[in-house]
Amino acid sequence: MKTLIVIPARIGSTRFPAKPLHQIAGHSLVSRVADVAARVAAARSDISYVIATDDSAIMDHAAEIGAPAVMTDPDLPSGTDRALAAAHAQDEAPDFILNLQGDAPFTPPAYLEALIEAATTTTADVVTPVVQLDWTALDTIRDQKAREPFSGTSCIRRSDGMALWFSKQIIPAIRKEEKLRAVGPLSPVFRHIGLYGFRMAALERFASLPLGHYEELEGLEQLRFLENGMSIMTVAVEPGANAMWGIDTPEDARFAEDLIAESGDPMEAPR
Repeated sequence: MKTLIVIPARIGSTRFPAKPLHQIAGHSLVSRVADVAARVAAARSDISYVIATDDSAIMDHAAEIGAPAVMTDPDLPSGTDRALAAAHAQDEAPDFILNLQGDAPFTPPAYLEALIEAATTTTADVVTPVVQLDWTALDTIRDQKAREPFSGTSCIRRSDGMALWFSKQIIPAIRKEEKLRAVGPLSPVFRHIGLYGFRMAALERFASLPLGHYEELEGLEQLRFLENGMSIMTVAVEPGANAMWGIDTPEDARFAEDLIAESGDPMEAPR
């Protein structure tokens, strides 16, 4: 299975202009994400990666750090569309495309490896990771939701891992919660991790479909698949070493530097 890891890296951002080039503890944000992809690609000859950008400055920077890159249309509406454009630009079409968010430098390489492995055993159109929350983590997310209602996404799934729904609300609602808390440390809530693996045909179909009704209401692209009868396999993974996922603001970047100072730099971990 020929796999392509695509890192969408758009120069424009209202909250954080030129975010991919921002330096975090001595390395640009996009170089940190590229390091994650490079570690996964180095393990197998049928895996490659590419930065998909819309700006010449990022193209030049990719050349400086020795990362493959491709220029894509700046008017593309989403990172998913940019991933498809990057896949189409390859000399040989990939079978499976991993969309690795360009602002997620703390993504464990094991998450990508888990999706690639799952893609070899499922016929689902899409694969994506989820983390089952313990009760403490669920309480933390509830507090965060009180301040930022549209932060974080939860997922309900069948026992075989197939996704039933995703929402910015915490789902499912839990009756008799105190009894469940007494049973064990894990809640029934799964947090979705914004990392996707697509079969090529599924990605092409996604790009051809109009914006979904619930996709627009929730602001979640993955609902377009479910609204159109396509299947999403969720892969349960262990929580990462830290709870931070994306870099959305300069404040996030400063927090990321603090995390690196406290916990070590993932770019310096042995390959």
